Amino acid sequence: MSANKIEMTQINLSEFQRKLIYEFKNVDFLVESLRHSSFVNEHPEMDIQDNERLEFLGDAVLNLVVGHILMQRYPDLKEGDLSRMRANLVNESQLASIARKMDLGSHILLGKGEVQSKGREKKSILANTYEAVIAAVYLDGGFDAVFRIIDGAFSSLMDFVARPSANHDYKSQIQELVQLKYQKIPDYTVVHESGPDHDKTFHVQLKIEEIQTKGVGKSKKAAEQDAARKGLEILQSDD
Repeated sequence: MSANKIEMTQINLSEFQRKLIYEFKNVDFLVESLRHSSFVNEHPEMDIQDNERLEFLGDAVLNLVVGHILMQRYPDLKEGDLSRMRANLVNESQLASIARKMDLGSHILLGKGEVQSKGREKKSILANTYEAVIAAVYLDGGFDAVFRIIDGAFSSLMDFVARPSANHDYKSQIQELVQLKYQKIPDYTVVHESGPDHDKTFHVQLKIEEIQTKGVGKSKKAAEQDAARKGLEILQSDD
């Protein structure tokens, strides 16, 4: 059995192409994009290449296409605003979130060590593999094909990051972002109250996946807004 056939028995190419909403003419591009270096290192007899070169190309393609879409959608924004929006879109956290939505992790070819250390859930592996898949689509179908895929994946996120920073309803902002990224809502818990009844101070803890923040305010709502603001800063800078 050839190296390519051995690999294909370990991933469901048809299922993944359905989730990606793209059918490859040359599936070799797809297989290479899903091939992590740990898998290659454990199979030297196969004489195969990992996905790191595709990752390099995919990063460039993503930045080009997202930049193109932002310029089309927001013709009045200046370069600084466009750069900020693109940075908030094309980063490890956002790419890993998109990868999770299509269950990319279960299709990655990993070495046994990475599988045991839960490599399929690691943000870095998910994000890097998604970049490689984007490059594979670009090489297989050209600019128009990859443009459609990226536009579909990033459209709702673009609407979120385009909101003016003057909007200080941090709870609403973070709830929308968390629903997009994790398909759940933030969890707020009052962990402490201090002061007399007429002048209380509230301490609220916010939990989102592995992120935890604490907010303080003279009301529960104010403390929640403070915790949400801190959580939003972490999410938007997590690249």
